[in-house]
Amino acid sequence: MASETAQSSGLPTAPGAWLGVLGGGQLGRMFCQAAQALGYRVAVLDPAESSPAGMVADRHVRAAYDDPQALDLLAGLCAAVTTEFENVPADSLRRLAAHCRTAPSGDAVAVAQDRIAEKAYLQASGVPVAAHAAIRQAADLDACDAALFPGILKTARLGYDGKGQVRVASRKQAVQAHAQLGGVACVLEALQPLDYEISVVVVRGLDGRTVSYPPSRNAHQDGILALSVVDGSVPAGVADQARRHALRVADHLDYHGVLCVEFFVLRDGGVIANEMAPRPHNSGHYTQDGCLVSQFEQQARVMAGLPLGLTETLCPTAMLNVLGDLWFDAQGGQREPNWAGVLAVPGTRLHLYAKTQARPGRKMGHINVVGATAPELLKRVARVRAVLGLPHVG
Repeated sequence: MASETAQSSGLPTAPGAWLGVLGGGQLGRMFCQAAQALGYRVAVLDPAESSPAGMVADRHVRAAYDDPQALDLLAGLCAAVTTEFENVPADSLRRLAAHCRTAPSGDAVAVAQDRIAEKAYLQASGVPVAAHAAIRQAADLDACDAALFPGILKTARLGYDGKGQVRVASRKQAVQAHAQLGGVACVLEALQPLDYEISVVVVRGLDGRTVSYPPSRNAHQDGILALSVVDGSVPAGVADQARRHALRVADHLDYHGVLCVEFFVLRDGGVIANEMAPRPHNSGHYTQDGCLVSQFEQQARVMAGLPLGLTETLCPTAMLNVLGDLWFDAQGGQREPNWAGVLAVPGTRLHLYAKTQARPGRKMGHINVVGATAPELLKRVARVRAVLGLPHVG
C-alpha cells in the first residue's frame, strides 16, 4: 500500500493522498478544513449520522470507533490517521498503527485518558505537578496526607470542562464526594495558591523536531474555557518555563502531533502542570487568525511528514468561546445571537461549528479577535462581550 511505503520510507506524503481522523466534532471539522487547504482528502470515522467534521469531510465512515472493519477500511485508505478527542479507544489507534501512520500513538493517548497515569508521566518527564494522591478505592482516602486538604477530587477518567470534579475541604467530604462520583478511581489534588492559568500548544514532528506556540492566558466560567488571550501579559520567564515543560512532556512521550499542556501559575511565579490533551485544544484556536500556521495545519503537516510551520503570533490575539447559552433569552426562549454586531467590531472572525442544536454549555463556535496592540485587543474583546451580553471573566 502507498500508506505503508510512506510510513516506512519517512518520505512526505504528497497532496492528493487521504488523511483520516477519528471523531466528528468541531476539532475534526477544523482539521479537515486545514488539511484540505493543503490539498489532502480527509476521511472521518464517527458513529453519528451527521457531525461537524462529517459535513465537510471528503468521506464519512459511519461506524463505532472500535469497529474493526471500519478501522481496517480507514487504514487501507489513509496514509495517516489522527484523533480529535482523547477518549477514542487507544486500542483503535494501536490497530491502525499496524497499517498506517498514527499521530498520536495509542500509547500516548492512553496516558492522557487516565489522570493517575498522566500525573505519573508528567513527573517522570521532570515537570512539576500539584501534590496529589491516587484514589483507587474509598479506603485510600484514609491514608491520604492531611496536607492534601482542602483539595479537589477528580475522576481519573472521562472528566472534562469541569465535569467529574468536586472541591473537598476535609477527609469526610472527600469520602462523600467519592461516593457521589460513583466510587470510581480518582485523583485527590491539593488546592494551589493560584494566580492564573495558561496553556501551551506544542507540535512534535515524525522526525522529533518540535515547535511551541506562545502560552495563552485562560479564563474559565463554570469549569468551561471562556477566554484565551495572547497579548504579552504572561511574563517572559513564566512563558519560557511553561514552553520548556510542555516540550519536555512531548519528548518524554515520544509524541507525534499536536499536544496541549495546561499549567497553573502560582502567586510566587511557579509553574506546575495541570493536565494535557493529545490533540489540538480549545485554547489554541487563536492560532487560526493570530498565527501564520494554525494548530490544525500543524496537525496535518505532522501526519504528512511535512516541515513544521512558524508559531510566532502576528499580533495580539484572543479567542472567546461561543456556548449554546447564547441562543436562549432570560425567559428560556430561543433566539439567534447578534452575529452582525460581533462582526461589526474590527478585527473579529467568527467560527461556527454547524451544530444543529444549541444547548446550554455546548460549544457552538468561537470568535477570534486581533488588534495591533494589547490595549486595542482588550477593547475589542470587551466590545464583543458587550454585543453578546457575556459577563466579564479573567
